Amino acid sequence: TQGYSSAASDVYKRQISYMGEIKLLDCTLRDGGYVNDWKFGHNNMVSIFERLVDANVDYIEIGFLDERRPFDINRSIMPDTDCVQKIFGNLDRKNSLIVGMIDYGTCSLAHIKPCEESYLDAIRVIFKKHLRNEAMSFCAELKKLGYKVFAQLVSVTSYTDDEMMDLIRLANEVKPYAVSMVDTYGLMHQNNLKHYFDLLDQYLLPEIGLGYHAHNNFQMGYANCITMMSQVTDRLLLVDGTIYGMGKSAGNAPIELIAMYMNSNLGKNYDISQFLEAIDANITSFYTPATWGYNMFFYLAASNDCHPTYVSDLMKKKTLSVKQINELLGRLQGDKKLLYDKKYMEQLYLEYQENDIDDTLDVQALKELFGSRKLLLLGTGDSVTEQEELLKNFINENNPIVISMNYIPDNISPDMIFLSNSKKYVQIASKLSRHQGEYKIIATSNVTKTSGAFDYTVRYKDVLDTEENAIPDVAFAVLLKTMEKVGVKEVYLAGIDGFNETHNGIYLDDEERCDYGIKHTDELNEYVNQMMQRMNKTIKMNLLTKSIYTL
Repeated sequence: TQGYSSAASDVYKRQISYMGEIKLLDCTLRDGGYVNDWKFGHNNMVSIFERLVDANVDYIEIGFLDERRPFDINRSIMPDTDCVQKIFGNLDRKNSLIVGMIDYGTCSLAHIKPCEESYLDAIRVIFKKHLRNEAMSFCAELKKLGYKVFAQLVSVTSYTDDEMMDLIRLANEVKPYAVSMVDTYGLMHQNNLKHYFDLLDQYLLPEIGLGYHAHNNFQMGYANCITMMSQVTDRLLLVDGTIYGMGKSAGNAPIELIAMYMNSNLGKNYDISQFLEAIDANITSFYTPATWGYNMFFYLAASNDCHPTYVSDLMKKKTLSVKQINELLGRLQGDKKLLYDKKYMEQLYLEYQENDIDDTLDVQALKELFGSRKLLLLGTGDSVTEQEELLKNFINENNPIVISMNYIPDNISPDMIFLSNSKKYVQIASKLSRHQGEYKIIATSNVTKTSGAFDYTVRYKDVLDTEENAIPDVAFAVLLKTMEKVGVKEVYLAGIDGFNETHNGIYLDDEERCDYGIKHTDELNEYVNQMMQRMNKTIKMNLLTKSIYTL
């Protein structure tokens, strides 16, 4: 996982000094869609897209173009290019090229706007070998519309040498941006990959790029990608992957592995932490029950050369983001890496928690911002809607700073949003993207932003309720502890209705309740009530809307 030995690495780097450019393509939103019928959810799609952009991925494939499917803002399979605009059009692509895919015959040219009128930069066309003549003609028409066009050779291992030479003849006439070998059924090993590569590399025109798309039926996807990237050629090479290897059957080559290899051996600078955060926040919900691939616990352990129990221990704490866990594992030293030592890890954890971020400036800025103004904290209870008029009157009369907790209300516009939960962040990602700069965000340090930094970040360790019998990560308690940390003496509360069986999202979702062993909402409500009574001694709380809690 750390690359070649020093000597071998030097030889390899000399070898690649005269190679063509090697670039990375993510197809999670397209190929991963076979697992969930492309229903990632709009917020998830936006979050995945933004993380891939911030990871510096060169090409991002955002889904299928398929005129047989109706538009659904929650799905990454779309009938035309206009629908791509509806889902992704307001997002910043930065330096990434945006790609769509057409399975030849499922989307006619009538559904494709010219490239200059489309959010897409490129279109990949997949086709079986018996359709190669018609499909390559279709690729030529897409080129005329201004797109970079990729010819994707489905089940490349089914091609005879004569059929491959005929495909090369067609490609040299059309001159697509790239031709990609698609190992549809995961049958390739290094020998036949190199055979097809040599044919294509020798006879394709030099300006045509050459790509590889792996499937993992033989668990050879990652190894084959390394073989592909080690070939000496002057032409552009493209390697596909998906986050966590998400894809049908055995899945795809995991992009976080490919990117890690490219960083270590090819001088690339992909942000691995963004892939890991996407796995944790966006992808694992589709992995249960497991439907493909490998396990992130073991990836984190292997990439840090350490015992997997360290990873398990840190994940169970629920106080660190995946990025922070990865950083902490990187601090393991010597024999302790593989010889599990719980006390050693606990010491490193405490040291890390003490130094994970310096929030002094942000805390001081919040103290000055809040000053003598009243603060209205909004929970997610129904009373925010039911007693809307009361709240709007209070806002008009008192001009408070309105802070909503892990969500954006529909009926009241907050000044600030408090984020303490990565999954809740994903749920509002698309709305935040549409309203950039409209809301200031206070986040705890366990939440990692898709791009850049939050307006204010407070150290998570400092705002956890550490009293006996406290329940970890209850957002309302974390919010109150944050207010306490920045010196707030009084708050007004709305939407703190209480947790019940029919309204599960106020404080913890069902998955979190199971993690903490909470079987009945009474346990949670009892804790919240006791926590409010206790903290009311340092922060005066005023309940504006109905609540089961009393002060």
